Amino acid sequence: MKEVKHFINGEFVGSASGKLFDNINPATGEKIGIVHEAGAPEVDAAVNAARAAMQGDWGRMPLAERANLLHKLADGITARFDEFLEAECLDTGKPQKLACHIDIPRGAANFKIFADVVKNVPTESFMLDTPDGQGALNYSVRKPKGVIAVISPWNLPLLLMTWKVGPALACGNAVVVKPSEETPFTTTLLGEVMNEVGIPKGVYNVVHGFGPNSAGEFLTRHKGVDGITFTGETGTGAAIMKAAADDITDISFELGGKNPALVFADCDMDKAVEGTLRSAFANCGQVCLGTERVYVEREIYDTFVERLKSGAEALKMGQWDDPETDMGPLISEEHRSKVLSYYRKAEEEGATVVTGGSTPEMPDGLAGGAWVQPTIWTDLPDDADCVREEIFGPCCHIRPFDSEDEAIALANDTDYGLATAIWTENSSRAHRVAAQVDAGIAWVNSWFLRDLRTPFGGSKQSGIGREGGVHSLEFYTELKNVCIKL
Repeated sequence: MKEVKHFINGEFVGSASGKLFDNINPATGEKIGIVHEAGAPEVDAAVNAARAAMQGDWGRMPLAERANLLHKLADGITARFDEFLEAECLDTGKPQKLACHIDIPRGAANFKIFADVVKNVPTESFMLDTPDGQGALNYSVRKPKGVIAVISPWNLPLLLMTWKVGPALACGNAVVVKPSEETPFTTTLLGEVMNEVGIPKGVYNVVHGFGPNSAGEFLTRHKGVDGITFTGETGTGAAIMKAAADDITDISFELGGKNPALVFADCDMDKAVEGTLRSAFANCGQVCLGTERVYVEREIYDTFVERLKSGAEALKMGQWDDPETDMGPLISEEHRSKVLSYYRKAEEEGATVVTGGSTPEMPDGLAGGAWVQPTIWTDLPDDADCVREEIFGPCCHIRPFDSEDEAIALANDTDYGLATAIWTENSSRAHRVAAQVDAGIAWVNSWFLRDLRTPFGGSKQSGIGREGGVHSLEFYTELKNVCIKL
């Protein structure tokens, strides 16, 4: 049984209140750890440690030295790869063949990539004419924003946490991380690696707990925080935005989505089916970029539905360390109840259940886990809740379309705008449709393929701001103009 403490100023510490909560393995329903819940005193200590680090060695450290430390940090994660892999899979239940190729390697790579980006970003300068003819030189300086509150989600705990901590530290900030209460292990384990490679005390801090009247609220309302970055559900983002408004604290949000896939008759059917199986069911559908709405051109509609059905029914659910496992459980029993409520609602709204729609029979040892079947629906009206609301489970609705304009209109008929996947072998159509779909990222004949130098974020209710490559600097630094009269 693991005891998970906060990591504050380079030390693992418990909560003064003595409040604890259970960490549950979602694959089995068994308790695998106890976690300390932070109150205001622990959050104060973490923020104060981060502010002190900004005034100490970290704040004075040359960029090249800071970048070298972040490379060592990435190497330190890789050196303990198996520990991070087991911790991540126990927390989430996801298959090791997914986590070992995406979560852990990307979690480490985020530190190296952003260290290299920051080292190579120029600043601008201008010569200004003055009345005396001597002129003036204007140039810009990037300074770290200060203390960044990082509120990270449970679906890709290490990857999405380091996606924020990596650029924050590369830019010279200090951080206080509040991981999801569902997934505390890898964020805490990273504190050990921070100490091993010599990251100064107070640069990286972790507080555990919940949202309202717990670590999340205390952190987002703290006057010592200079910026808040959050990935998660849109409603939670709205609550954080309200808290940030009191002190005009800067925010960067990546929020929910109800992402469409557009499958045209001229697609490569094998690619489209394989890609949609991944985008709808990978990580048990718990991916913000996943596909829950699939629009298929009518002439290939029946064939596509049948092939996606066969692919979904071939997915194997099982233990994380079984190399044959394709799909793990949902993150918790609470989330399973939410997803199953949508499964019931879909039938009430008139859906034809192509496959799934319930819970699977699991073997002994896994019967207590948060398992649901991969599910495909057809025949829902466009205004059905299951078509309009984010479910965040292994499910999708498939609907036919008859023209390119209709497909674009259907894709954009949503409050969200995070991602889309477009399947066509017509390059002109690919460019045309990608430009017209309201989404922060448009994939063509692929899904989840990411160049970390490119901008990432959502439109409409899917987020505020862009991160990735040099675009991350817009949030994690402040630009100062210096004007020197010659």
